[in-house]
Amino acid sequence: MSKGYDVAIVGGGLLGSAIAYGLARQGSKCVILDEGDTALRASRGNFGLVWVQGKGAGAPVYADWTMESSNAWPDFSEELSDRTGVDLSFSRRGGIDLCLSEEEYADRDDKLGTLASHQNGRFRYEMLPRDDLLRYMPDVGPDVVGGSYSEHDGHVSPLYTMRAMQAAFQALGGEIRENARAIRIDPSENGFAVETAGGAVHSGKLVLAAGLGNASLAKEVGLEQPVHPLKGQILVTERVGPFLDMPTVHVRQTGEGSVMLGDSHEDVGLDIRSTPDVMQQIADRARRYFPCLADVRVVRTWGALRVMTPDGLPIYDQSKRYPGAFAASCHSGVTLAAAHAHIFAKYVSNGRLGPELAGLSAERFHV
Repeated sequence: MSKGYDVAIVGGGLLGSAIAYGLARQGSKCVILDEGDTALRASRGNFGLVWVQGKGAGAPVYADWTMESSNAWPDFSEELSDRTGVDLSFSRRGGIDLCLSEEEYADRDDKLGTLASHQNGRFRYEMLPRDDLLRYMPDVGPDVVGGSYSEHDGHVSPLYTMRAMQAAFQALGGEIRENARAIRIDPSENGFAVETAGGAVHSGKLVLAAGLGNASLAKEVGLEQPVHPLKGQILVTERVGPFLDMPTVHVRQTGEGSVMLGDSHEDVGLDIRSTPDVMQQIADRARRYFPCLADVRVVRTWGALRVMTPDGLPIYDQSKRYPGAFAASCHSGVTLAAAHAHIFAKYVSNGRLGPELAGLSAERFHV
């Protein structure tokens, strides 16, 4: 079998683009096989948080991985901007998760305490009663009882991030094939042939980063990626004057001045429609957080599908039957982009996953 490329990456979203860019910056000859705009893209629905607080509470391996990526984001953002001239609107001034009841506040404190307990002092947070919170966010509404603050959190434009990663990938010699949905994978001892509508693509190694498509594609190379869709809806407002200089989980102001409102968690299969009832719930909650938004116009809405695993943690695996095949599935494509580009891609290039990812293998579901 002819090895036309060193690595073929199936999936052109945030996950596949980060891995592909990381491989290209190491000198690998790569191709991204992108299904096109008919794909159920999780990336187009991303809220844009680079978020640490709460992730991996009770799961140290995920907490470590998230923290490592968040810490790498400042250099990662600068590197991409230097290479492409694209301003990612990255900011890491901290983030706050707002609470609308004393019960929410107590639950949040308990969860973050659990996370801090297995981070050996690396994860820092502060619970802010209402009076303390007002020093950070004077515009919060009367229903907000307080919130949690962590210096490790930030936000970025997911669309500019995707644009920058793909532009940097191409500048390094990478190729992106659009409308190239992977139909079938034929592995052999010499590499892989990925059948697409435009013909076969040959490579020595293979990375499956196809989101929900990983569930079926992984089986063809002896892997398991048990993923399912979880819908989230987002509202975007008109541009307004600056009032929010750090993100919250449900409301963030973009670099352009618009405000993103989210999110929902809906187990509705492959339905990506925006629905009035959920949009109303998102808008009502945002108004409770920030009454100043009451008269601001919503200009866009959309629904997208998160790529969820049974326990919500990422899955990273390498095929034992075909060692050149790797698969990655996660719903934190922005937060983990730096780790995927700088660390996971290096493991693919070297031909072996690092030991710190052993706990994020799909084998954990069979223990």
